[in-house]
Amino acid sequence: MKNYTITVNGNVYDVTVEEKGGAVAPAAPALAAPARAAAPAGGAGAVSLSAKAAGKVVDIMTSVGSSVKKGDAVIMLEIMKMETPVVAEADGVIASIAVTKGQAVSAGDLLLTMN
Repeated sequence: MKNYTITVNGNVYDVTVEEKGGAVAPAAPALAAPARAAAPAGGAGAVSLSAKAAGKVVDIMTSVGSSVKKGDAVIMLEIMKMETPVVAEADGVIASIAVTKGQAVSAGDLLLTMN
């Protein structure tokens, strides 16, 4: 089996392909919706913060209801074995957090929302 990451119209998909008798057949639907943690509908904020690259959530340095300033580190991602902070792009209040510590994320995955 081989794993590939495919981007179609800006959406990132993780695909597993299994080789059978010389032919390549998809082990899962080729364009299945990516597994993303969705923000709760009731607590969704007006501003979304998404992962810029694939990685793993190492730490979440905020919580729902916390006030943050532009430039504050809110989530730490491990990208290519380097810890990379994700910072608030504006002042606001955290409305929802869509990821958990240890979770793998793809580029474009929603991390949190804020108002």
